[in-house]
Amino acid sequence: MTRTSSRFSTRRSGILVAAACALLLAAPGLLPAGEDKGKSTPQDQPSTSESPGGESASSPSEPEEAPSTEASPDETDTGEEEARALLEHIDDLFRGESSIATMRMEIRTERWERSLRMRAWSEGTDKSLVRILAPPRERGTATLRVEGDLWNYLPNVDRTIKVPAGMMSASWMGSHFTNDDLVQETRFSDDYDFAISSRPDEEPAGVWVIEMTPKPRAPVVWGKVITEIGDEERLPNSTRFYDERGRLMRTMSYHDERDIDDRRIPTRIRLTPEDKPGEYTEMVYEEISFDVDIPAGTFTIQALRR
Repeated sequence: MTRTSSRFSTRRSGILVAAACALLLAAPGLLPAGEDKGKSTPQDQPSTSESPGGESASSPSEPEEAPSTEASPDETDTGEEEARALLEHIDDLFRGESSIATMRMEIRTERWERSLRMRAWSEGTDKSLVRILAPPRERGTATLRVEGDLWNYLPNVDRTIKVPAGMMSASWMGSHFTNDDLVQETRFSDDYDFAISSRPDEEPAGVWVIEMTPKPRAPVVWGKVITEIGDEERLPNSTRFYDERGRLMRTMSYHDERDIDDRRIPTRIRLTPEDKPGEYTEMVYEEISFDVDIPAGTFTIQALRR
């Protein structure tokens, strides 16, 4: 297998990490209530049993409006294929057959700030592992996803916890990113119905605007998602997430595009919650390699605890 890699430094305004950052065990989304402390886990291969907890699937609050155009059936089909191609490109932007990345996460809230450095491995679309490298207090904390199952490992108490489906939208390590954001379980092109609401020649900014509503049985929590994609490089500019009542809940913006071998990707992603002015979480890619050899057994609970 061919290995391609790139290393690059990231320049950004410094964010001081507050000394009083949240304790690992208090980070929302890591310790689900009622989890059995004595629950055993397989040694080599994760179980594919159904996760406990409530259902997180949601259905759209309103039926999707048909595009208000007078296009012929052939033109409409072409538009749908254009939208699908754009969304699949966005879904796979940070993926290859496999990938390894080193990232930095900067978290700013009203009361505290913190910084995490982490290493991530992925294989295909349904296997991923994220392990925290720093700060020392959180070093070794890891999140594993295999198909639809998710586990967190907490080295401070030497516990592996299976995350219920109902907590995929919960915060990861006290950040504004959710468990689902981190492991990229949701795919726009698979889990949403979509339509192009505006094309580059119709927008002053020259972008594609695609509006998405979740499919009835899709495991997503958003009532609507709108993404803007640049025309020239087909890279995302922003993605806005709405609840079922149509209220804007958060915005994800993409910055610092760089050429990484055979692809161009944004290397800084900022997530801003709409209801918390001044707060945000940024994910910065420091190093990323695509189509690499990953040792067998990487995506197992046994490896999660290493």
